[in-house]
Amino acid sequence: MPVSPARKIAYQILLRMESGRGFAVDWLQRPEVSGLKEADRRLATEIVMGVLRWRGELDFQIARISGRKVEGLDSEVLTILRLGVYQIRFLERVPKRAAVDEAVELTKTVRKRSAAGFVNAVLRKCEPPKDRLLGCNFEELSAEARESVRRAFPAWLLERWEGITATTIESGEVGAMRLAYASLATPRTTLRVVDEGANLPDIRKELEGEGVATSSCEFAEAHGLHVDSGHVQNTRAYREGQVVIQDEASQLVAELVAPEPGQFVLDLCAAPGMKAGQLAQMLGTGTLVACDRSAARLRTLAELLPPRVPPQVRWSLVRLDAAHPLPFKAKFDRILLDAPCSGTGTLARNPEIKWRLRPEDITCLAELQVKMLRNALPALRNGGRLVYATCSLEPEENAGVVEKVLSEQPAFRMLTAQELSLKHPRLIPLFGSQGYFSTCPDRHLMDGFNAAVIVRRAPRMAA
Repeated sequence: MPVSPARKIAYQILLRMESGRGFAVDWLQRPEVSGLKEADRRLATEIVMGVLRWRGELDFQIARISGRKVEGLDSEVLTILRLGVYQIRFLERVPKRAAVDEAVELTKTVRKRSAAGFVNAVLRKCEPPKDRLLGCNFEELSAEARESVRRAFPAWLLERWEGITATTIESGEVGAMRLAYASLATPRTTLRVVDEGANLPDIRKELEGEGVATSSCEFAEAHGLHVDSGHVQNTRAYREGQVVIQDEASQLVAELVAPEPGQFVLDLCAAPGMKAGQLAQMLGTGTLVACDRSAARLRTLAELLPPRVPPQVRWSLVRLDAAHPLPFKAKFDRILLDAPCSGTGTLARNPEIKWRLRPEDITCLAELQVKMLRNALPALRNGGRLVYATCSLEPEENAGVVEKVLSEQPAFRMLTAQELSLKHPRLIPLFGSQGYFSTCPDRHLMDGFNAAVIVRRAPRMAA
């Protein structure tokens, strides 16, 4: 029997991911995927993302059934087994026979015919789990299901999260597992309405007429919509750029920058440009300078940004590495430093990160972030504000960076939670006692972001 296009594409992407090449979300947007029939495209996406999210559990099941260590298997055979086991254990709508037969045929197609019998034997012995693993509340998970969740993460990362989530209400272990389970779920699609003055009820009504049901975001209520059902990519509003897909937490970080008309705004790590476009819309008139160290990412930014910039906003792209002193002589009213980070707040969207990340990487990233923040602060005008943000849940990359840099530069300070609440009253539940903005996948059903709003202290008047 021929291998379905969805499974063939999923296999090819996962094999590339195994060698550390790129990110799944980027591979899934390539023409060979977007050109598939809708059902095949969705199945390919489900398999790729599901295998990456649950890879540790899949490898455990493969080793248990086969009696062999997965490290000793050819990458092609291991990838095919992961595909098959994921379908059998997680996709109830896929008949087991289809998953087994196509996996065997795929093994032959990729010139691993000698392993076809092994693949067939392992998958035939594989059975669906006794208890549901998807679509449950965390409290509903059985002890066995929770072990599956635990195996879906590197042990060192869960140990870190146990320390981060420990509270007087629940143990760090329970908090870490709750966060892990939220990071395994398929994240909901969230839209940002591009035009700041657009009428949300009218846009929701138009989307509904094209089969897309939406609901207002809890925090980004002025311009954010959650997609409850339907395919927004098929709508006129999406095709014409009236709405873009952007997680609610990402939208809120840009809101914290709070640019005002006529100001001079700097986005230091701007690619791919979602927040830069939002800043331009909020600005309305003025100047936006968007930067990135990567020439390829700047080219992408140059393609995506123009339709999102109002005609009254002057804008330019600059290639620079914020880890080095900035080349600007002018001072900026607003600066966004959305720094490169571990990305542990986005594991539901980028699950491959957890298999690539190492404990020492967090230390290295924090050192890089310190350099960037040190370089960014001198470019801030008196009375201006700088937002330092990451999509990391790790304290070393957030408070650790901010506190280290501010301890060295007394001319700057963080805004307090009380000060932020006056400007952003809707976001009060997201401000910690020390003034840090934070979101978390398990508590807020959005990506995990952390941010600090920093201002330059007013100069003292001479006596």
